[in-house]
Amino acid sequence: MLNLPNFLTLIRIVTVPVFLVLLSSGLYLEALMLLILAGLTDALDGAVARFTGQQTPLGTYLDPVADKLLAMSSFVVLGLIGSLPFWLVVLVLTRDIIIILGYGMIYFLVGERLEVQPSFIGKINTLLQLLTVAVALLFLYDAALLPSRVREFFIIVTAATTAVSGFQYIYRGLVWLQNRTHSLPRLS
Repeated sequence: MLNLPNFLTLIRIVTVPVFLVLLSSGLYLEALMLLILAGLTDALDGAVARFTGQQTPLGTYLDPVADKLLAMSSFVVLGLIGSLPFWLVVLVLTRDIIIILGYGMIYFLVGERLEVQPSFIGKINTLLQLLTVAVALLFLYDAALLPSRVREFFIIVTAATTAVSGFQYIYRGLVWLQNRTHSLPRLS
């Protein structure tokens, strides 16, 4: 049965195509408002799940998927229209692709699912990525509202946390894999 936190997460997933249509149509203020709504559902679904004890395995997988769908698609479109630098888009996409492939390889090599636990820096990175999208949208809507230094600050800090969290996830995956493969019986 679908509980309220998972329903809120599904709403966030459904907003992604609408958000992208608004963004690609040049409706930046509307896209920003929808991004804020998506952010509120993200905060709300987690709070409701913890407060009511409705945390589910489905929610554990859906929540990061919703975040990544929104962040990655936003970065791609904002990069294509020139609002975010291409190198940042490549960095964000590469990090997430490496993490996904890494977890897939671990499952393939060991035959066991690695429990995905977002790190503190990973959570901060997701927040900064979405704030960077919001700043880019606000800048597109009316560049006079923000000094360009604010946009540049978010770009640099997001790039730094993306790189650091990416290396941290790679390190955690390699340590887990090394510890797991040492406990497996060796074939002679």
